Amino acid sequence: MSATGKRRPTNRRKEQGKTHYRAIWISDVHLGTPGCKAEHLVDFLKHHTCDRLYLVGDIIDGWKLRSGWYWPQEHTNVVRKVLTKAKRQTKVFYVTGNHDEFLRKFVDYKLEIGNIRLVNEAVHETADGRRLLVIHGDLFDVITRYHRWIAMAGDALYEGTMRFNFWFNRARAMLGMRYWSLSAFAKQHVKTAVNIVSTFEDSLARECRRRGFDGVVCGHIHHADARDIGGVTYYNCGDWVESCTALTEDMNGRIQVVRWVQLDHLNQASQKVTPLSGARKAA
Repeated sequence: MSATGKRRPTNRRKEQGKTHYRAIWISDVHLGTPGCKAEHLVDFLKHHTCDRLYLVGDIIDGWKLRSGWYWPQEHTNVVRKVLTKAKRQTKVFYVTGNHDEFLRKFVDYKLEIGNIRLVNEAVHETADGRRLLVIHGDLFDVITRYHRWIAMAGDALYEGTMRFNFWFNRARAMLGMRYWSLSAFAKQHVKTAVNIVSTFEDSLARECRRRGFDGVVCGHIHHADARDIGGVTYYNCGDWVESCTALTEDMNGRIQVVRWVQLDHLNQASQKVTPLSGARKAA
C-alpha cells in the first residue's frame, strides 16, 4: 500500500520463478503439422514472461490444414499459453506469414482481441532506441512471391524430409546417437539453397535501409541468426519445427538468439546462438 492508502500497481507480467524479458519473438511454429514441436514451445512460454510477444508469422499452417486436419492437444496448449499471456497484460502482435496468409484479409479491419493485435508488420523500438521492422519475410522470397507452385512443391518436399528425419533419428537414438537434420545440412551445403537464403537476407536489409530502420526481425527461412548486413542488424527467429529457437530482448535492449532445446544440428555452431539457463535437453 502507498502512503495515500492506494494499492501500488503491480506488473502482473513478471511472475515469480520465471525469466522476464522486454520482448520475445517466435516464428514458424507451424501449428497443425506433425513436425511442430508444440510441447517444447509450451515449456518455453511457461518459463518466461515478457512485456511484448511477437508471433512473427507461420504460427498456424493454413496450407497444411487445407489438405487435412491435424490438431492434437499440444497445439491447443500453445494457443492457451498465448491467450493467458495476453490476459496477464502482455501485448501480443500476431504478424502474418505465408502459411497463415488467410489471416491477412482481416488486417485491414484492424482486428484486436484484448491485448492481441493482428498485423502484416510491426515496428519495435528497443530499450536502447533502435527501430526494428518486424515482418515474416515471405514477401522478400522470390520463390514464394513469384513462383507459388514451386513454393508449394518445396513445402511438400520439406514435409517429406521431416518424415525421413523422424524415422532416421529414431534409429540414431536407438544407437545412442544425437539428432541430425537433413534440411539443416541442405541449407548449409547445397549451393542453390545458400544463394536463395543470402538473397532473402540482403533484400530485407535493403528494405530496412530504404525505410530508415536500424534492423529487421523476421522468420520464414527456419534459420536463427543475428548479424550485421551493411549497417542493418538482421535478426531471424528460427523456428519451432527443428531448432526450437526464439529472440529475446533484455531491459537494456540487448537482443540474442536463444535455443530452448539442444539438438545436434549442423547449423548450431554459431556463437550467436546462446542456450538459455535451464534449457531442456532433447530426448
